[in-house]
Amino acid sequence: MSHNKNTAFALAAACCSLLSAAHAGAAGLTAAEARALAKEAYVYGFPLVDNYRVQYTYFQDRQHPEFKAPWNTLHNTARIYSPDDKAYPTPNADTPYSQLGADLRGEPLVLTLPAVEPGRYYSAQFVDAYTYNFGYVGSRTTGNGGGTFLLAGPDWKGQVPAGIDRVFRSETEFAFVFYRTQLQGPNDLDNVKRIQAGYKVEPLSAFLHQPAPAAAPAVDFRVPLSAEAERSSLAFFEQLNFVLGFCPTHPSERALMARFAKLGIGPGQHFDEKALPADIRNAIAAGIADAWRDFDALGQRVARGEVATSNFLGGRAFLGDNYLYRMRGAVTGLYGNDKEETLYPPFYLDAAGQKLDASQHRYTLRFAPGQLPPVNAFWSLTMYDAKRLLVANPLNRYLINSPMLPQLKRDADGGLTLYIQRQSPGKALESNWLPAPDGPFYIAGRLYWPKPEALDGHWRAPKVQRID
Repeated sequence: MSHNKNTAFALAAACCSLLSAAHAGAAGLTAAEARALAKEAYVYGFPLVDNYRVQYTYFQDRQHPEFKAPWNTLHNTARIYSPDDKAYPTPNADTPYSQLGADLRGEPLVLTLPAVEPGRYYSAQFVDAYTYNFGYVGSRTTGNGGGTFLLAGPDWKGQVPAGIDRVFRSETEFAFVFYRTQLQGPNDLDNVKRIQAGYKVEPLSAFLHQPAPAAAPAVDFRVPLSAEAERSSLAFFEQLNFVLGFCPTHPSERALMARFAKLGIGPGQHFDEKALPADIRNAIAAGIADAWRDFDALGQRVARGEVATSNFLGGRAFLGDNYLYRMRGAVTGLYGNDKEETLYPPFYLDAAGQKLDASQHRYTLRFAPGQLPPVNAFWSLTMYDAKRLLVANPLNRYLINSPMLPQLKRDADGGLTLYIQRQSPGKALESNWLPAPDGPFYIAGRLYWPKPEALDGHWRAPKVQRID
């Protein structure tokens, strides 16, 4: 009997411990305080959770149709993206991708890029689990001559071996390397495949011809929330806690994590919505809704031209603690480049300030003589529907870019007019047609390796004009 009592007491104590851990911070918080904390933690955490969803899809879930390759194995997508590619918003369709999901817990990786002929843009972008861009190699940064680069995690303390041109250090234990190789026309794909075949990734031990170190512990990867569930489910914070377990806390965010811990949010924390009082659960849900209201308000400022989209993408030093900007970048252009690498002028509204909708109107976009986007590499204009996905159309044309200029018709004065509408403008103008969906749409401009006059604002994108 005594043994049974002791067992019962032990079980009760364990349950109390779990419950207190589940809502350690919720005790003593008012609903208003919980709502404010939830909003702050959601804005902070959305990029981490959504990035995890995509990375799990690409590198862990072998049954998913968008699975690419296992961790630490480079995958080349030797085609352009199409409307069937829906893993994340605003994919481009003019630089076939290569993707590397990097698990850096065991040892660094060595990445080798081949030399590429002058005039062809290529790059590899390093992104950590926070979605911060922390490095680039390729045309703009290291040139087209290729090179050998070391990618290390936060805990690596080894010596940099001979033969390494540069070291990139990820703040997080998992990282993403996103390669872009310019396609210079419909008959150029074999050349892109040849370049992609020259991209090489190997563990540091293989590069040094040494035995591999002990493998990192196996990870019990959580099945991610769907993109839809991320937007409202309180389970979002469980997912965030899991991801933060691979993200050593940055010194600048220790106070932030201490605040989040009051709600059971943070690395090593346990968030269990079922253990929370109803009023606190409701407050947390309201905090998530508040975050999306702030997100939408920022989007309205972007549409009015008050805030440039280039403010939302970059590294920790650039974004600082503006987590709403980081969230905006993740939602509208996950894995977007720093502005020095790619400038993204957006086209949300027409010249009268009205939202673009091809079910109601036809449009043009005209570049005056000498006013094409100023770039060192190339530019493109890509059509997206209301979900920020590529638009199926009879021409299978998802963009118009500078390599297409020889096929486009010029205006009498040498300018260039593009026709943006749902139906063909007629055979005589079809070369300049950017097909739109039967409904609202958005055009993303991309200036790869923009020139100074684009970065400093001397060049400005023209306005979309209604013509009906």
